Amino acid sequence: MFPTDEQAQEMLAEAMRSADDYYKSRGIFQERFGFGDKAAVVVVDFAYGWTDDAYAGGTQRLDGPVNATRTLLDAARKAQLPVIFTTSPYHPESGDPPFKSAADVTREFRPWDARACEIDDRLGRRPNELLIEKENASAFFGTHLAPYLIHHQVDTLLITGCSTSACIRATATDAKSYRFRPMIICECVGDRSAAAHVFTLSDIQARFADVVSLEETLSWLEQQPARQA
Repeated sequence: MFPTDEQAQEMLAEAMRSADDYYKSRGIFQERFGFGDKAAVVVVDFAYGWTDDAYAGGTQRLDGPVNATRTLLDAARKAQLPVIFTTSPYHPESGDPPFKSAADVTREFRPWDARACEIDDRLGRRPNELLIEKENASAFFGTHLAPYLIHHQVDTLLITGCSTSACIRATATDAKSYRFRPMIICECVGDRSAAAHVFTLSDIQARFADVVSLEETLSWLEQQPARQA
């Protein structure tokens, strides 16, 4: 049985505190990106292949993050912010099967199928919300996400989805590279592994993103004027 996030936090506390103390002693990695002028929400890979544990790569650990993301989406839609979803393409006969992925073949679980790549209905994706099929971990790599955000004059990316240690980290890293403000909403991201989730949030906060609470983000959104997405 995997530990909970709270248990993982306790187990890793000394190691994370040691790293944080070292950074502080050197005066590095202490600044924050902060919220900018206009945000967009990206929901990374909250499709059934990840959120339904009937699939080998799925886990019930994402139930909380999915529900929290729906709360964020309701507020973002009210504020008319751009909303982007990502998933993997389903091309079983393409001759280019994924390697080391949630789609790895295993006999004990539901075979990877078209449904695995469909966005979880709990998020209520709307027809006008962009859906990007990505082949790699980052929502940016090999996609048109960056020009799409630039077109909508976005400077802040509210990052939700899974998995924290893989696609969320890669997306946040690339967002910083493109000079967006990466804001990871901690209640809205999750991972199959609590230890990987907790450590990644601690480590990425130092260098590649701000890790903020859902409450703080909703408060910021309430202060923003409604805009045309």
